[in-house]
Amino acid sequence: MKQKLRPMELTMNAVFFICGFIAIVFVLFISIYLIISGIPAIREIGLVDFLFGTEWASTAAEPKFGILPFILTSIYGTCGAIIIGVPVGFMTAVFLAKIASPKLAAIVRPAVDLLAGIPSVVYGLIGMMVLVPAVREAFDLPDGASLFCAIIVLAVMILPSIISVSETALKSVPREYEEASLALGATHIETVFRVSVPAASSGIAAAVVLGIGRAIGEAMALIMVAGNVANMPSLFASVRFLTTAVSSEMAYASGLQRQALYSIALVLFIFIMIINVALNTLLKRKKG
Repeated sequence: MKQKLRPMELTMNAVFFICGFIAIVFVLFISIYLIISGIPAIREIGLVDFLFGTEWASTAAEPKFGILPFILTSIYGTCGAIIIGVPVGFMTAVFLAKIASPKLAAIVRPAVDLLAGIPSVVYGLIGMMVLVPAVREAFDLPDGASLFCAIIVLAVMILPSIISVSETALKSVPREYEEASLALGATHIETVFRVSVPAASSGIAAAVVLGIGRAIGEAMALIMVAGNVANMPSLFASVRFLTTAVSSEMAYASGLQRQALYSIALVLFIFIMIINVALNTLLKRKKG
């Protein structure tokens, strides 16, 4: 016989169900709203011209709405931030979880938590005041605001997520695994990288997913350090991301321009969904 649930358990089950249902409703609402708002502009401009057009001139006498520069910039910027941020974040997590003494870890960990609490506008302000002038002088550029600065800022911004989740995953590895490796003659570093890290690989992969999500969705800091110019992506040229394209023009947009910005948001939404589905599929295959 099934055990009868107590009133408190029934109440909590109902609360959890309602919270999950609300989350699903919000996702469906956002999806439907973006589809309804974004499709008209794509129909009028043309899917090929919209996605693969290389010129964005939304306020010109003859407006053009090609978002290929924004798509490529977002891809390059996210990949660059991951290439820089993931190794640094992963090694920091290994250091905190397996190598650092408790006293040293107690000093470093609050600094990582502080990075997570800093608003994105502060990252952008520091990047604009310190990083952009430094890049301009170091590479003798007319303007230091560039894709390179955006990549550096994004790499720093994704560090807290990667470090925290990876450290938690490494700490959850059973101690018996490591003790068995050490008993077989492996050194501590060999045990960490050949036993602990593979055992925590799913958690580390989840940390990378969170980092990618943070990098793709950032807007405010990028407006301040990337130059916000609709150029084809180049490492030391001013560029515009998908997120910054929407946030920089939505306040004064109207008509077809406003509809095109909704279409950009729809493309960004689909882009993020594809990445999440692909990464989750890879994680499930790896677990299987």
